[in-house]
Amino acid sequence: MRLIVMLLSFVVATQAWAGELAKPTGKVLLTMSGNIENKNADGKAVFDLASLEKLGTVTFQTTTPWYNGRTTFTGIPLQKLMDYVGAKGSVVKVTALNDYTTIIPLSDFKKYNVILAVKVNGEYMRIRDKGPLFIVYPYDSIPELNNQVYYSRSAWQVSRMSIE
Repeated sequence: MRLIVMLLSFVVATQAWAGELAKPTGKVLLTMSGNIENKNADGKAVFDLASLEKLGTVTFQTTTPWYNGRTTFTGIPLQKLMDYVGAKGSVVKVTALNDYTTIIPLSDFKKYNVILAVKVNGEYMRIRDKGPLFIVYPYDSIPELNNQVYYSRSAWQVSRMSIE
């Protein structure tokens, strides 16, 4: 009986993310498109700050080429976001507000615990400070992350993601 209850709980939790996502009530910061199963706006998934943070945040410290010393970042695990929208594909094309584009393998998100940062040193990120959304790898945790390949994947001012 306990196993049945556990299985039913898993099914209910899984179904909560399937299909139509809740619509954001604030300013849309992120639009996701492409090969996603779960949507909330004209074939896309759109998010405001509150709907992103509702997914849960994590915090870590790392050094980066863009800040002096160890910096604290808080954000949504990108693997969790990809699971939430039902991303199916091998890469995500990320576009920033200034039209900078980078391609990131979806496997990076799970392998390296990459986040979509919304805060730096405890403060929400403003557009002029690389915000409001910044893809950050935990560079200090794995030496291979300290190179131009991963730095170029770390887009700031992220506004769109397309799963391909």
